[in-house]
Amino acid sequence: MLLLALDTATPAVTVALYDGERVLASRDQVDARRHGELLLPSVDATLAEAGCALADVTAVVVGVGPGPYTGLRVGLVTAAGFAAALGVPVHGLCTLDGIAYAAGRAGPAGAPFVVATDARRKEVYWARYAADGRTREGEPAVDRPADLAERVAGVPAVGAGAALYPRTFTGLRVDGPQHVAAGALAALAAERLAAGQELLPPRPLYLRRPDAKVPAGYKAVTPRQAVGER
Repeated sequence: MLLLALDTATPAVTVALYDGERVLASRDQVDARRHGELLLPSVDATLAEAGCALADVTAVVVGVGPGPYTGLRVGLVTAAGFAAALGVPVHGLCTLDGIAYAAGRAGPAGAPFVVATDARRKEVYWARYAADGRTREGEPAVDRPADLAERVAGVPAVGAGAALYPRTFTGLRVDGPQHVAAGALAALAAERLAAGQELLPPRPLYLRRPDAKVPAGYKAVTPRQAVGER
């Protein structure tokens, strides 16, 4: 097994190679505006550090979000391209699950906790997890922090979204992961595949409706009749 894992759903551009037991090499860079510029060089550098060729990869793992459209699609399109070129499967994982898995391995005070990432527009993507970080309790959601205050008050919390709103996420763990790491995604994917669990299809999890909408009262324009036509 040699998994190539990547994620661009958060400001982090993260890549890792995982052999089924350990991370062989990884690259993590935080830059919300350069996902497309940084991803492929990160893949090349990770392969070189591990002493592997792209042809050695047996499956691709990609974070499907939730995340902003522009960044998220960079990772998904790249993962699909690699999988098609290599003739290997591509597996999707919720990006929040990857953060929770890393936090769980670090030991989140033996209690359920929440993961929150920055959704912009003064909102967060978030989900609640069991203490081990492997089991998500419910579906991911996008909400304004003020609307979550009663549900997350005092609950241990990790992620950049929680760090942005400490008055809401009062149980913030400052030692917890801020962004997803591809190594954690790969380890979680390998664990679930070994258990025979079905992973997600590599399709984006946006949680928001598209910004572009047909204007209200839109009227179709009928082409003008050509001269001489009746």
